[in-house]
Amino acid sequence: MRPDQTEPSTDEHERSEQWLTPGVLGVGAASLCSDSSHELVTSLLPTFLSSTLHAGPGLLGVIESISDALTGLSKLAGGPLAADPRRRARLASSGYLGTAVATAAIGLTTAVWQVAVLRAVAWVSRGIRSPARDLVLTSLARSDRYGRAFGVERFGDNAGAVVGPLLAAGLVGVLGVRHTILLAIVPGLLAALAILIAAREARRNLGSPAARRGLGLNLAALRRAGVVRLLIPVAMFELGNVATTMLILRATDLLRVAGSGAPTRTLAAATSLAVLLYAGHNVAAALAALLAGRVADSTGRPRLVLGIGAALYLVGYGVFAVGPHGWPVLLGGFLMAGAGIGFAEPAESVLLARGLPEELRAHGFGLLGLVQALADLGSTAVVGALWAGVSAAVGFGYATGWMLLAVIGCLVVRTRFRSESPGSDGAADPDPAQ
Repeated sequence: MRPDQTEPSTDEHERSEQWLTPGVLGVGAASLCSDSSHELVTSLLPTFLSSTLHAGPGLLGVIESISDALTGLSKLAGGPLAADPRRRARLASSGYLGTAVATAAIGLTTAVWQVAVLRAVAWVSRGIRSPARDLVLTSLARSDRYGRAFGVERFGDNAGAVVGPLLAAGLVGVLGVRHTILLAIVPGLLAALAILIAAREARRNLGSPAARRGLGLNLAALRRAGVVRLLIPVAMFELGNVATTMLILRATDLLRVAGSGAPTRTLAAATSLAVLLYAGHNVAAALAALLAGRVADSTGRPRLVLGIGAALYLVGYGVFAVGPHGWPVLLGGFLMAGAGIGFAEPAESVLLARGLPEELRAHGFGLLGLVQALADLGSTAVVGALWAGVSAAVGFGYATGWMLLAVIGCLVVRTRFRSESPGSDGAADPDPAQ
């Protein structure tokens, strides 16, 4: 140490380590409660549509596809809206509230078109709040703690995907489908309250109000800042990221028959077992998200973490492509896929948070959401078509190919990260992975 340098005080060191603030916990709690709410309804939606509204699986697919596409478009719009710090808290809280109300109101519907409209409103609200939530999170953590902060948020999201179906299973036998769906409003409102707590702390961290910013997409500025290089491995990963409903369907088909093709389980028994295996997927995703955040921070290499996620998917999709009929091997496939998404999601957010300057971060998060939604929609559609037209092995082989390209992309695509340590001039630093 040079003579003119002073060693950081114990208090300064402790403050730098205190990243798990009430605000960060508030964002994680918001994701936990919100995901519990809409996953509760999602798990009951097929039964509600078929048994109560007498609609077939084709209509369910149309509703879900349109809603997913609207989510991506609303994330793109939500980026510029969230760029203004004075608008950010209202946008996040109203998005969580809109998702909660529209999701629970499905329990009041009497026609399929009403379900479609409410599902679309819920998913638009979910999409438009996402960039604001992510920006609140970056306001709550230092850049070298982004991984941990986003890991907490992703842990809450994936944990909610476990809690929601469990709540549905426990309540539907007592209250019925409609009343159970209506109760989804409770965790949804708790999510809106939690994000308000987080946003209050984020406003204190921002200090004096920033000037109001325009609503343009700033695509030219994003391109100059290097967003294309940041999104290349992300796009490769998302083009292989198949909807988990496809994994459940594949597992259900495999569990119904033995290796010889003879039936071994009823459809109901195979479905129940497949859903339990899917719960294991979500547990693995939640735990992996916490680990991924720490690895991204400690190594400074979010691309490496994304590559690990893609490599885990290679193993998981390999299991579904081969098609074993025993549940222990299928559980292994679900766990690998769950750990893969748990590693990838925080890494993608950290890539954008650290790779873009603060004034472009909102627009970058919106563009990230659009890439995720459209690529995921395309990947599921292609895998489904290959499955129907050729075989499930070919469909999952296609997804595996994209994950292999994502691993390669994470190794060869160069990126640069912004230094935001105290005293930094904000210049971009080379990716430590190079």
